[in-house]
Amino acid sequence: MLGHVGEVLGVAGESGSGKTTLLRCLAGLERPDAGKILYGDEVWFDATENRWLPPQKRRVGYLSQEYALFPHLTVEENIAYGLGSLSVHEQRERVAEMMGLLQIDALRGQRPGKLSGGERQRVALARALAPRPRLLLLDEPLSALDAPARERLRTELRRLLVSFKIPTILVTHDRLEALALGDQMAVLIGGQLRQVGSVPEVFSRPADVTVAEAVGMENVLAARVVARAGELVTLELGGRELIAVGSVPSEDVLACVRAEDVMIFKEALLASVSVRNRLRGQIAALSDEGPLVRVTVDCGFPLIAVITHQACEELALREGESVTAAIKAAAIHLIPRAEGGGLEPPGPCGPYRFSRPAP
Repeated sequence: MLGHVGEVLGVAGESGSGKTTLLRCLAGLERPDAGKILYGDEVWFDATENRWLPPQKRRVGYLSQEYALFPHLTVEENIAYGLGSLSVHEQRERVAEMMGLLQIDALRGQRPGKLSGGERQRVALARALAPRPRLLLLDEPLSALDAPARERLRTELRRLLVSFKIPTILVTHDRLEALALGDQMAVLIGGQLRQVGSVPEVFSRPADVTVAEAVGMENVLAARVVARAGELVTLELGGRELIAVGSVPSEDVLACVRAEDVMIFKEALLASVSVRNRLRGQIAALSDEGPLVRVTVDCGFPLIAVITHQACEELALREGESVTAAIKAAAIHLIPRAEGGGLEPPGPCGPYRFSRPAP
C-alpha cells in the first residue's frame, strides 16, 4: 500500500513480467480480464460487478518510455494539452508554474524534435504533472537517456516527486534508479507480485531465487546448513564454511550476498579485519562497470564483489592474484532451495492497494 502522500513505489521484474501492462491497467488504457482495481475506497475496475471507471475520470498522470510528446506542438502547447477543463488564464498560469518548477522556461516555443533527451524528459514530466493527478505512473522514465544524463536527473526527479506529494509508481530495470527514487519496491514475476517491501529490504533480502534474479542479486550460492548455535548458522559450500545470522528455511539453502557487501583484502591488511567470514581465493576476472570495478574471486566457487576504481588501484589488483574476500555474517541472506537446486515457488504476495492521499 502506498501509505504516505508522495511515496514512490518501484516495480521491478524481467521483460514480459507485466510491468507496463500493470501501469496501463491502472491508467485505464487496458482492461484486465479479472480482479479489481481500487484507489482507496474508490472502485476503478471490478470484473465481477462489471464496473469500469474511464481513464479521464481517474485523474492519473502517465509518462511512457517514449515520452509521447506531440511533435507538431511547442513545449508550451504540449504541457497545456491536458488542461482543457481550465480557463485560458488558468492554463497559462499552470503551464508557467510547471515550466518554472522543471526549469524549462527557455524552451517554451521550441518543438520536441529540437530538444535533447533530458529536455524531452522534463517536458513530458511537466505535461503529466500539469493536471495535478492524484496518482503518477512512470514507465522507465530515464531509460532513453545516456548514463551521465541519468545520473544527473535521478536526484532532481526524486526532489520533484517529493515536492509534488503525489503517490507514484515507477517501473524500472535500473537498480540505482530504484534505490535513488523509490521508498517501496514491488517485484512482479509472471504477472504476480512476489515481494513488496522497502527498497533496501527487497534488494538485500529477496523472498526467493526468482526475486533474487529479478533484483540483480550478484551472489546466489547453493549451500548446506551444517551447524546452528542460536541465531548463528554455519554453512558449507564449495568445501568452505560461512557463518550467517538468522532463521534457516531448510537444510539446503541458497546464500544471497550483494556484491557491495563483499570486501577484498590483501594479506598485509588482514590483521586489521574483524569480519568473521574470510575466504582465500584468486581473482578470476576484473570488469570495469563505470565508477565501479566488478571483481570475480574464485574461492572454490565464484564470488562477485564491486569496489571503487580507487580501491582497485590502491590494492593493485590483477587477474590471477591471491586475495581474501570478507563477508559479514549479517550480510548473508538465506532462502530455501528445492531438491535438485530449483525453486519452491511461493504464491503471490497478495493484493496491493493504493491509499488515497490526504487532501
